[in-house]
Parts: sequence; structure tokens; C-alpha cells
Amino acid sequence: MIGRELREQFPILNQNVNGYPLVYLDSAATSQKPHRVIEAVKKYYEWDNSNVHRGVHTLGSRATDAYEGAREKVARFLHAKSPEEIVFTRGTTTALNLVASSYARSVCKEGDEIVITPMEHHSNLIPWQQAAKATGATLKYIPLQDDGTISLADVEATITDHTKVVSVMYVSNVLGLVNPIKEIGEIAHRHGAVMVVDGAQSSPHMKVDVQDLNCDFYTLSGHKMCGPTGIGALYGKKALLNQMEPIEYGGEMIDFVDLYESTWKDTPWRFEGGTPIIAGAVGLGAAIDFLLEIGMDTIHEHERKLAAYAYDKLSMIDGITIFGPEQDRVGLVTFNLDDIHPHDVATVLDAKGIAIRAGHHCCQPLMRWLEVSATARASFYLYNTEHDIDQLVKALLETKEYFSDAIG
Repeated sequence: MIGRELREQFPILNQNVNGYPLVYLDSAATSQKPHRVIEAVKKYYEWDNSNVHRGVHTLGSRATDAYEGAREKVARFLHAKSPEEIVFTRGTTTALNLVASSYARSVCKEGDEIVITPMEHHSNLIPWQQAAKATGATLKYIPLQDDGTISLADVEATITDHTKVVSVMYVSNVLGLVNPIKEIGEIAHRHGAVMVVDGAQSSPHMKVDVQDLNCDFYTLSGHKMCGPTGIGALYGKKALLNQMEPIEYGGEMIDFVDLYESTWKDTPWRFEGGTPIIAGAVGLGAAIDFLLEIGMDTIHEHERKLAAYAYDKLSMIDGITIFGPEQDRVGLVTFNLDDIHPHDVATVLDAKGIAIRAGHHCCQPLMRWLEVSATARASFYLYNTEHDIDQLVKALLETKEYFSDAIG
């Protein structure tokens, strides 16, 4: 059950926008939520709402069980060795900042290197800029091929014995391509560096096995995979997490507090100071159950077919430029239409009930590499169909005609 059959489980999709049935093509920014996730969060607040790890009363015990149960679900979803390797965060941004601010700043020094790519989302670029500035390390970039892909020969040439951290997005939120993370990680490890993976765009769309990838850190955002906003997770190999110091201090992350000294709880709780995002974790657990019941391979294949269909249909429009490689796309197509600004394209489409994204997509260095200031992006998920893409193509043709008439 996928596509149109699944749509009924997402209440927000069953509405008209500006007089048209909603066509939601912005799941790379945030996915919609099925009834099951909404009900799980509602049930927590109606029946189990309490703080975790503190009270001995029944509600506290139920809340703690639900919260830690969600951690176990994330661990299984990523094929981590144990739940203790999962740190709950606000999302990928917070998780990457934790690694950059705690791990990288403790191991890097002047003369060391941090390696990333020009395609990175700002959340996997700015933290490394700041870590490099704070430690004196050099920030280096793996160059991109003409189609935006990464050559392993360039990876070999960029990573050296001075490299301490390599951090790369698994799936590009602009180009739709899948990076060779496992192979990049093998090269990083040969030089003694750790491999960090931005999994924001991969976790919702494909099966992830952190043990098979042998990455050292992996991040995800719940809101991109049918879960609530404000919840995500950092996977880290336990030995590395145990080396890291917390960067937030307060209640529940402590073991012992004296007037002048304090000690911390074990991993992962030392990184979860204060009241955590309990309802968000419960919702994320429900989202993982939902995705696994459908099957990540099923979702990946559905999106692969949609992306190929969209690429073919959009390519037939005169004056369109599509960015990124044609093959093996993951659930999105990024494009520009003639000389029409992407914001204008998105505005006209919205008037027809079609939601796409327009802008730099938090990838300004990549936009400059593409020699554009902004692009339009249509992104798909398990509830989208070929009919949605047909509606997009029809609306884009009407948009071309509208602006042609306006200019004429």
C-alpha cells in the first residue's frame, strides 16, 4: 500500500488550497504526518504526560518507558548495536553541532583537517567552519564533478593523514543524488579520520544500516520521516560518544553535583540535559513503526520511479533546466524555468494548490557552484503519485504561458 492508497492516512492532504486539491511536493523540507503519529502524540499528552527518569509514580514510569522505547526503535531502524548509541536531539542540525562542538573541537588542532563537500546543507557546513576557526584546523572541500557527483579519486586526493573528520550528506537535498558514503568512510578510516554522515535526506527514503556503512556518527530528523518537528537523533559509536563532553548542562545529565565539581551520567543521557522532547520521541517511534510496516525498500523503489517519471516529464518542457544527474535520484527534482524567478514559479503554482520549494535550499555554496541564485524544487514521498507530477507539469506549462503573455 503506497501512493494514492496511502494518502487517506495523512489528514492534511485531504484539503483544497486556493480552490484546488492540495498537491504537496515539499517533503524534502518536511514530510506530512499520518494519523498514527498524530494519535501517538495526542495519547501521550492525554494519558502519559509526565517527566522522564525522575518520578517514581505511574505516569512517570509510563512516560519513561515510552521515551526509552522510542530510543530502542531508532536503534533498530538504523541497525545500531545498542540503544546507548542513540542520542535524542532536536534534529540533524543539533546533532551535527554536537559532534562539531564536542568531538571535533576536542581532537582537532592547528595543522589538522576537516573535510566536507560544496554540496552540504548549511547545517553540515557552518558547524565545521566554526570548529575549524576555533581549533586552527583547515577546512577542505572534496571537489564536485560536472554533474555534481563525487569522484572517489578526488576523495583520495583530498583526505590525508592530517584529516581528523570527514562529514558528508548521504543524499543531496538539491541534486537528489546518493553519495558513496561507505566508500568515502573507508578512505577516511584508512587515514585515521572519523566519518560523519548527514542522514536528514536519506533516513526517510532508504534502508540505513550504520554498521554496514561503518560510519562513526549518523544524524536524522524526525520531521522529514513522518515524525513530529523538533525531534531527531544522533547515532555515534559508543567508544566515541564516551570520549565526548556534553555541551549543555543542567538537570538529568548529571551523576553527582557538588558546589564546585560535577560528574556526568553515562552515554547517551549525558547529552540530554533538561526535560527532553518526550512527546516528539514518542511520535518519532510511531513514525518508525509506520515506515517499517510499509517497508523502506518499498518506499525507496516508489520514490525512485516517481523521480525518474518526474525527470522525464519535466525534461519535455522547453526552457527548463534540471540540476543533478538523471539516474538514481532519491525523491526530488530541482529545476529552473526559463528566466522566471523560482519564487515567482512557486507563487503561481501555489495559486493552483501545488506546494513546491523555491530558494537556495540552505545550500548557498552549491547554488554558486551551479551559477544560480536560487532554484525550484519538487520533492516526493510515499504519499505522492504520478498524477501529482502530471499536475505539476500542467501547472508549469501554464506558468510559462502566463509569464510569456505578461512579458508580451
